[in-house]
Amino acid sequence: MRKLSKFIHLFIFLSMTQANAGDFNAALGNFDFSDNGKKAGMVDLTYGFTENNIDTSIGQIKPLVGAFITEDNASMAYAGAKIDYKLGVFMITPSFTPGFYSKGDGKDLGNVLEFKSQVNIGIDLGLSTILSLGYSHISNASLGDKNPGANSYSFNFSKQF
Repeated sequence: MRKLSKFIHLFIFLSMTQANAGDFNAALGNFDFSDNGKKAGMVDLTYGFTENNIDTSIGQIKPLVGAFITEDNASMAYAGAKIDYKLGVFMITPSFTPGFYSKGDGKDLGNVLEFKSQVNIGIDLGLSTILSLGYSHISNASLGDKNPGANSYSFNFSKQF
């Protein structure tokens, strides 16, 4: 619980460092749901920056930082990028974020450096608020001695400030 408290305080501090606030995403989910022996509840917090975005032909690439912690004290801090696709009231957000993983009492993913790929599909509720369902896969791309990977799902609440 102490680790979770530190994690939340750090995230709040990081999210307040920009004068132009970005978007904040809080998620609750199930880490590694496909492994009955190692699945665990998870809290995931991310911050998407509104500055320094890159316009491309497929959309605007936005910097992203975040971290998660599981009930088994496995955790990961990551930074990468996302793209928001708006289709009417629906929002599709794929992201890719390399980061540092600590297994705690949870699943050993085989390496400290891991890569998290995620897609969120949600509905825009207006007032810069989005509710979405997320699916992610974490892998070390065979950089470690083993590469079991972890599949997770989450329920997300996003708010742009």
